[in-house]
Amino acid sequence: MQTAPATVERTYLQLKEMAVNYDFKPDSRLNETELAKKLATSRTPLREALNRLVAEGFFTFRSGKGFFCRSLNPIGIMHLYEARAAIECEAASLAAHRADPTKLKELEQYLDESKANYTPGTSPTELLRMDEAFHVGLTSLTDNKEMIRLLENVNDRIRFIRLIDLRTLAERNGGEVVTIRPHAEILQAVKQGDSEAARQAMVQHLTKRLEAVTENVRNAFAELYTPGD
Repeated sequence: MQTAPATVERTYLQLKEMAVNYDFKPDSRLNETELAKKLATSRTPLREALNRLVAEGFFTFRSGKGFFCRSLNPIGIMHLYEARAAIECEAASLAAHRADPTKLKELEQYLDESKANYTPGTSPTELLRMDEAFHVGLTSLTDNKEMIRLLENVNDRIRFIRLIDLRTLAERNGGEVVTIRPHAEILQAVKQGDSEAARQAMVQHLTKRLEAVTENVRNAFAELYTPGD
């Protein structure tokens, strides 16, 4: 009897959300029996979903031991940040040559409409959502589905750390975190068809927070592990 695709997909999405948010402690072993009960599913769709998430980098599998949550360490996070930069800098360059005028106009409109939400009162979660939407939208201008898929995967895997970063910035800066200025500069270079300017604008935008990776990972552990855990 085959497993219903809808059941596997539902289980996959639930598990992925849990993994993105580090509902499982880093490097901890997953209890498949408890997970199956919690997600109201059987072991077969659970295993299919887990194997899919292993392939996507959210979990690991150790022969004879089972499934484990991914690690959380500065080197691993830095590698993901570097991968993100490689994808997005190339995407900015390609977009300057390939962007469909209609789609470019739509992204300009999105940026303009979201401007009012880049204020001290906006939550870091919403700021991160808007930021990811812009960057995925820009990468979409390349019409390269593989680049979009890779970027979305990296975004999911660093979202927890990026949220920690935004919260830290908000606490230090009285709530003021980011502006749309870097996005506007990148988009202007793309609009002008200047691939090198678009690439450099993206480089400058993405490298500003790299030095805080170690601190953010340390803060993430402080949030994940509380006395008594």
